[in-house]
Amino acid sequence: MKTTKSALILFFGLTICSLISMPSCVSESNKPNIIIFLTDDLGYGDLGCYGNRIIKTPNIDKLASQGVRYTDFHAAGTVCSPSRAALLTGRHPYRLGFYYILGGGAHLQASEITLPSLLQKEGYNTFFAGKWHLTHFDRPKAKQPDPADHGFDYWFATVVNAFDGPESPGRFYRNGEPVGELNDWYCNLIVDEAIDWLEEQNEDQAPFFMEICTHGPHTPINPPDSYAAAYDNDEVERLEDEVGYGYVPRRDDKDIEAHKKFYYGTVSQIDDAFGRLMKALDIKGLDDNTIVIFTSDNGPEYPVNFMESRGEWDDDIRDKCFGSPGPLRGMKRFTYEGGHRVPGIIRWLGTAKSGQVNTSIINGTDLFPTICDLVNIPLPDDRVIDGESMLHAFKGKYQQRQHPVVWSAPVHEYEFVPPMTLRDENFLLVGFFNGKKPEQLWMDWIKTAKPEKYALYDLDKDIGQQNDLSGLLPDKTKELSDKMKDKWNDLQHDSPVWPQWKAK
Repeated sequence: MKTTKSALILFFGLTICSLISMPSCVSESNKPNIIIFLTDDLGYGDLGCYGNRIIKTPNIDKLASQGVRYTDFHAAGTVCSPSRAALLTGRHPYRLGFYYILGGGAHLQASEITLPSLLQKEGYNTFFAGKWHLTHFDRPKAKQPDPADHGFDYWFATVVNAFDGPESPGRFYRNGEPVGELNDWYCNLIVDEAIDWLEEQNEDQAPFFMEICTHGPHTPINPPDSYAAAYDNDEVERLEDEVGYGYVPRRDDKDIEAHKKFYYGTVSQIDDAFGRLMKALDIKGLDDNTIVIFTSDNGPEYPVNFMESRGEWDDDIRDKCFGSPGPLRGMKRFTYEGGHRVPGIIRWLGTAKSGQVNTSIINGTDLFPTICDLVNIPLPDDRVIDGESMLHAFKGKYQQRQHPVVWSAPVHEYEFVPPMTLRDENFLLVGFFNGKKPEQLWMDWIKTAKPEKYALYDLDKDIGQQNDLSGLLPDKTKELSDKMKDKWNDLQHDSPVWPQWKAK
């Protein structure tokens, strides 16, 4: 009789767990491994599986065929550091003090709670490789945290980018120690490091979390000759006319067409490196219990610099930037969709049906609460978490958001880029703020600036954001502008002050 009761208890417990779609049913012994593969400046329209007819990306396309390809996946920022900080913390970049990239005192402070630090406490082995761009761990006097201080057991990283190629400079650090000169391309180095680390992970060991951040296709762009040569032909020239560049004018003061082969070759090189990582997972038999997330930190760069029009900076290394946001408006830095809507692919074998296309709106801040939800980690209750759990979307189901999402431009570009956009279902509201006075400190502007006018777009009917509906839909504009003001006021109140930030 006792055996029968035990069996019934077990039966009903398992039945209830299967009926409740909550992550608490993930057993302690079967927590999934998690890999985030983050590219740098890869555009929404740069992959074959996202409609690019030029660039060959068979390994990333294969991931999409095995998993879920998201058409409304967003980076949390429009440039490097803000996006990366928000991904690790689930918080809007301004709450973290990332109004622009790392520098001027701005960094990811030790008081911030990161995803790897929480997973580490839950028994995960944690690994980081690649571009960090959140703290100056290479400057002892700066006394800023390194990846270990933010939860990574093992790390192999550069503070920012490194000039790519077999002559890669000695910018890598491994667990706090400089590595010296390395003779390979960046994407190969970080994937090799990841594979070597994976080889040491046994099936009976703790689950792992990996974040792998490529240098490319960020500038400087310098792929091996064989990768560039594959795109030096008449067919590429013909197809080039079909590529969209976010309604942003490209350089017309000099001929840069011969450079596009370098960008396309770089993306293919990253695809090959990613393929080697996936093969290593397969050989280790880790596919079935590993969630793989592939995405980008922001939209693509392009060979025009805003500052050039003022004669302050002519950056020729951008002439090799031929990334595409596809049908979207704007590129890197822009708060229009092309600045932050990026490729997003998640493979979770056995949970999400393979080959799906999902239209749920997912933001970079959502990875933190979603993964916490998945492995039963309570969210911190002493700070605002801007992201929300999108676990149903991760499982391949359509999931409607509970709250709007906002994106902010890097403040140094505010004269050229709308400072904020707010997305609520199919509507995107663009906010234009009052300008900064020449004598005003940057921090004073951040703490006092207000939106003054708006533009409204219906992305279901106008994905390229060409038709401003604010005059035709005043009630919707008022509704969303009130939400934007509330969110902006909250961010202003919560944003830390960097004393070093002076007017420029």
